Amino acid sequence: MDNQRNLILAIVLSALVLFGWQAMSDRFFPVAKPPVTKIEGGQEKVVPQPGADPAADGPRAVRARATVLAETPRIVIDTPKLAGTINLKGARIDDLVFKAYGETVAKDSPPIRLLSPAGSPAAYYAGFGWTGDGVDAPGPNTVWTANGTRLTPQTPVTLSWANTRGQRFETVIAVDSDYMFTITQKLANTGAGAVAARPYGLISKDGVSKDPSSWTLHTGPIGVFNDKANYDLSFEKLDEAGRAGIRFASTGGWIGFGDKYWLTALIPDPKAPVDAGFLSTAPKVYQAVDSGRPLIIAPGKAGSVTQRFFAGAKEVNLLDRYEADLKVAQFGRAIDWGWFEVIEKPIFWVLDQVFKLVGNFGVAIIILTFIVRGLMFPIAQKQFRSMAGMRRVQPKMKELQERHKDDKPRLQQELLKLYQEEKVNPLAGCLPILVQIPVFYALYKVLMVTIEMRHQPFVLWIRDLSAPDPLHILNLFGLLDFTPPSFLGIGVLAILLGISMWLQFKLNPQPMDDAQKQIFALMPWIMMFIMAPFAAGLLIYWITSNFLTIAQQAWLYRQYPIPETPASAAVVEAKAAKKK
Repeated sequence: MDNQRNLILAIVLSALVLFGWQAMSDRFFPVAKPPVTKIEGGQEKVVPQPGADPAADGPRAVRARATVLAETPRIVIDTPKLAGTINLKGARIDDLVFKAYGETVAKDSPPIRLLSPAGSPAAYYAGFGWTGDGVDAPGPNTVWTANGTRLTPQTPVTLSWANTRGQRFETVIAVDSDYMFTITQKLANTGAGAVAARPYGLISKDGVSKDPSSWTLHTGPIGVFNDKANYDLSFEKLDEAGRAGIRFASTGGWIGFGDKYWLTALIPDPKAPVDAGFLSTAPKVYQAVDSGRPLIIAPGKAGSVTQRFFAGAKEVNLLDRYEADLKVAQFGRAIDWGWFEVIEKPIFWVLDQVFKLVGNFGVAIIILTFIVRGLMFPIAQKQFRSMAGMRRVQPKMKELQERHKDDKPRLQQELLKLYQEEKVNPLAGCLPILVQIPVFYALYKVLMVTIEMRHQPFVLWIRDLSAPDPLHILNLFGLLDFTPPSFLGIGVLAILLGISMWLQFKLNPQPMDDAQKQIFALMPWIMMFIMAPFAAGLLIYWITSNFLTIAQQAWLYRQYPIPETPASAAVVEAKAAKKK
């Protein structure tokens, strides 16, 4: 009867863990993005990624993007990493794709598009101009004149326009070989009186981010104001604020919109005071705006202001370099590292350095596992010695359990006395696990937030370490023509994880309580279900760590063999009583 009760309790607790995890994981620990490939009929096929394009087609589409692009005069943007055009109508950077990043892992995949012009699907663009009283400033319909036809890192372009009152406006646009534009706005006054004008920059985004914001990953409006990153902003808060907006007064900093991998940001002079904020100009249309102090331009004089505009991928080393070289405050915080940044960035650094040596991030993760296990070797040795001691005293523990099975308080006293006499600690095995939790979570975040891990292959069918294993057992590894739902998508890596955990538990000292034994027996297979939707790279780390642990345990147990102990009279009597 007790065994049946314990079994039922173990099953209930296991079900609570399994389904409770499914309920909370999307909010607190979102799993990896959908697999980039699937196996059907024994063949690997690339899966379309509708969320890969930040400016993908949406319900606010007016005209096809190609039609809109052909309606206005444009200047070509051509850099090692970017391609697109500048719209001379409104002086907008509104057409931009990445040369190095594709929507899928297919060789002929179209590139990721970041920016799209107004009037096209999911418009997303940056514009720069002037506002002021008593001055005819250029507007969104102003057509500027350019001094060239091509913007490259070697050839900046100058856009110019003059009103009928003696003011001439110029916008000089330069770009580096990565993703940073430098915008210098100039105003020359040849009129009869002084003018006051305030320069501004804006980013307009039609629609929310395709990457959902969660407890562990912020997407959407983001900025750094007075040297502090603000992750509290959201599209929902902008909807509530409407045109009144949310304003910030800051010295330097930056403001913009971030997806998981992509970022647009206005970056004013780091030493200048700036008024910045977000607003919603229409349902699901959002703007980030910054403006500097008004310039008072006397007749015959000119003034200028310079700011930068970032439109690119959130590459870790690049953001850190811009933060250091260009004094962009907290620019590395465009990546939501979270609380464990102090561990996550070193882990990323190790992975990146090893990747540069071996050329495969999967191999780099395995080497990282060896490094972590090596650093933890002294702690693990203490753990395994204690576990070997626990295995050695298990016959005595069983004897005490049989002798005092009806007196639980006395059993606990005798067990504590036994631990002291034998100098073993049943809790010693917890320390290495506790130490590894931050490392494991840090790797989870690295796989989730760093674009360097996106679409990185390992071997065979694993084409993206930041996505789940696409080879599922429930469709017979792709021989059956259906794709299991994510919570049932048990892949080869998840099975290996379950097997490695089962082997590891078999080597551990067995719990005294029957219910605990049954829970531990089920736990490897519960974890197999829980971890199946997570990134393949995370499972590779855990599997490698488990097998290293098994090898270390097996070696240590040979060093500390369990002595042969004859069964005590109490145990013999108990077994005889059960047979009767």
